[in-house]
Amino acid sequence: MKFLTFYEDDTLKVGISTKSGVLHLQKAADLNGLKVPADITEVIGCDRDALQKLAEFVVLTVEKQEEFSSCFIAENKLRFGPCLPKPGKIICVGLNYRKHAEETNAAIPQSPILFSKYANTIAAHGQSIILPKESDMVDYEAEMALVIGMKTQDVAEKDALASVFGYCNANDLSARDLQTRTSQWMLGKTCDGFAPIGPFLVTANEIENPNNLQIKSFVNGSVRQKSNTRDMIFSCESLISYISRHMTLEAGDIILTGTPEGVVFGMPLDQRVYLKDGDVVTVEVEKLGMLSNKMVSLVH
Repeated sequence: MKFLTFYEDDTLKVGISTKSGVLHLQKAADLNGLKVPADITEVIGCDRDALQKLAEFVVLTVEKQEEFSSCFIAENKLRFGPCLPKPGKIICVGLNYRKHAEETNAAIPQSPILFSKYANTIAAHGQSIILPKESDMVDYEAEMALVIGMKTQDVAEKDALASVFGYCNANDLSARDLQTRTSQWMLGKTCDGFAPIGPFLVTANEIENPNNLQIKSFVNGSVRQKSNTRDMIFSCESLISYISRHMTLEAGDIILTGTPEGVVFGMPLDQRVYLKDGDVVTVEVEKLGMLSNKMVSLVH
């Protein structure tokens, strides 16, 4: 299933993308006299049986779409919310694509390089991102994110993907001047809106192999990054296993798995053109849709 959130009278609702449009889950459930999760956090907390019943309900509703036409909304009519508005931990992986490490003249990591973002960085598909006035070197980073679905501690690699609820697009926006001001990256990674995610949270059963997906970014329609997750130095399962040996992962935690080559920071100095007012950045990971955000400057 492809879950999403959207605003209805300034309240976030859960939707499911279908061939007939976006199913308003609560409205459809009310018409059927059923109880469904009220928010996406509850969805992630469902066990497999509950998710299977939910999937069957969606299929049945689509089959009877004429009867339940009021429950379907055209995607272009929605104001999206973040596909996970209130994540737990936001764990990011630096220099996890071989060619990206090479383009920045960095050593190939021997262990995953981890850093954090916070809840203030979460943004939705279609949301404008305000460029921080303290930076003029904001960069894009197309990433695939994993959303953890269960408590996970010291898990073996062979079992690690079982802990994943689903996958989504992410953009690890980075203010390079702030990031490189000190040896700690945090300041350049945690500005408001610097982790757009979505538009969909795609359940793990829809993705056969997360380590073999095309990943791209575009700026104003021009391709900037084009790679495949198989170029990751540390696979999805190795990241989950490694992180879970050091901290307990919980349902609703997000892992941003790194970005491929093609970022501005990897270009020769005389070719670097950072994001500016009006630029639209789009991230596309195979099977996960397209995440787009416009950059807006409040300083003119």
